Amino acid sequence: MRNIKLIIEYDGTDYCGWQRQNNVMTIQEKIESSIGEITGEKALIFGSSRTDAGVHAKGYAGNFYTNSKIAVEKFSGAINSKLPRDIVILEAYEVPHEFHARYNSVGKMYSYTIINRRQSVAIGRNYIYHHQKILNVEDMKLASQYFMGTHDFSAFKNLGSSVKTSVRTITKLDVIKNEDIIKIYIAADGFLYNMVRIIVGALIRVGEGKIKPSEIEDIIKSKERSKAGKAVPAGGLCLEKVFY
Repeated sequence: MRNIKLIIEYDGTDYCGWQRQNNVMTIQEKIESSIGEITGEKALIFGSSRTDAGVHAKGYAGNFYTNSKIAVEKFSGAINSKLPRDIVILEAYEVPHEFHARYNSVGKMYSYTIINRRQSVAIGRNYIYHHQKILNVEDMKLASQYFMGTHDFSAFKNLGSSVKTSVRTITKLDVIKNEDIIKIYIAADGFLYNMVRIIVGALIRVGEGKIKPSEIEDIIKSKERSKAGKAVPAGGLCLEKVFY
């Protein structure tokens, strides 16, 4: 039995997230079906994380077991030939039998893209969140520093998944402005349900002047979800990379 690791890129616009569900279309279901077609086996792929409906990925990782004799360098092309155009296998590797895409992960990096201008966007609208009110990016950068390090992020998670602890360590949080595009990159050892989208929402509130950068520290310490504000829409979110 071989263990094959895949690096996957996908446009999540038309899918109800990564994880297989009844009566809806998911990324996992499409990939498993495609693997099954080329190997003749019932496929089960283990994903590195659950991504929500509408969320995208550039470097998602997954692994599956197979008895197929297909050369590892041919797996990506073979699977891609059976996939829709909005899902692409970028790379395939043969890995040790004990490797697991989720449990062996030591961290992930996401990006969130905002277009900050009066008019909405036509090209790339599925990958960008349009925010009309001009944001103070310098204040957002100041606020981002309060998220760095190890904290209990209970205020920045929505109900929907069971976790043993809400403590996570954020190792990177960059706010970068290029003309009317604001990109937020965030890396951590793990993320809670909707955590990135709620953090971005809080940073936007800072950028609007609704709260001061220093208030982020108080929100974290409060552990109260209601104080963090609304999560931003899923479309601007992209899983950039999974770390092992």
